Amino acid sequence: MLSSTHAPAGVLSVTVVEAKNLHKEDLFKNDPFVEIYFDEKYKQRTQEVKSSNEPTWNETFTFNITEGSSDHKLRIKVLDKDTIGSDKIGEGKLDVAEAYEGQIIDTWIKLPAKLGLTSHGEVHLVAQFQRQ
Repeated sequence: MLSSTHAPAGVLSVTVVEAKNLHKEDLFKNDPFVEIYFDEKYKQRTQEVKSSNEPTWNETFTFNITEGSSDHKLRIKVLDKDTIGSDKIGEGKLDVAEAYEGQIIDTWIKLPAKLGLTSHGEVHLVAQFQRQ
């Protein structure tokens, strides 16, 4: 069990694998991409996939985790790239505390609608932590 919910120093690798059942944000298929981050100032993002509501990315991102970090919630935001701006399809969070304990997290993150009663799709992520 992670002591006092604080992370050890290391590198967290997160692979954004794919998404399914993405909610259509306009008349055509989405051009989706994913933003992942702990802090809004340091977002990382996938490439956009043209015309797909079932995209595959298989892109891996790394996060340097400082010892004692207490933020275990990785934010995931799926957006639809448009000619001008982007529309949010949905967002969710991944608790990465188990990765800090040495477990590989391989999971689907649901993207609930505003009221949480319906789904705007799901994103498949794999996370693994390497201590320094």
